[in-house]
Amino acid sequence: MDESERQALLEEVNRQSATVGRQIPDTITVGDEELPLDEFVIETRKVEGIPDEAKPLIRETQRKLSEERERLIERLESEPLDREEAEEIATQIVGIDRALNALQSLRGRRYAAESKSASIEDHKRWVDFMKSVRD
Repeated sequence: MDESERQALLEEVNRQSATVGRQIPDTITVGDEELPLDEFVIETRKVEGIPDEAKPLIRETQRKLSEERERLIERLESEPLDREEAEEIATQIVGIDRALNALQSLRGRRYAAESKSASIEDHKRWVDFMKSVRD
């Protein structure tokens, strides 16, 4: 892969609209663990609110995902890569951005909604995803 191709991929993943119109990858890899991204993003859309006790977990998950994103950006910027490897890294970065967007869209519970909302067990998939990123 030449330097102009590398720069084009870097520009693509760093655009604010990089996730718009892109298919959600089935999984992303954070550290050594493969995580079900598409399922996570779909599940977070169903969440009406998050309990206060889950907020630290969400912040930690966001931190871990941001760190992994930076690590991948660094690889894309500096490592010798062939085109296929670079595109896979770019896909992973966009996937992480989708997960971060999903987490940022979660809102705290409102008092009235709290009595109606399901227990944290109803949201087991997204909590499990966040816990697996944290570990």
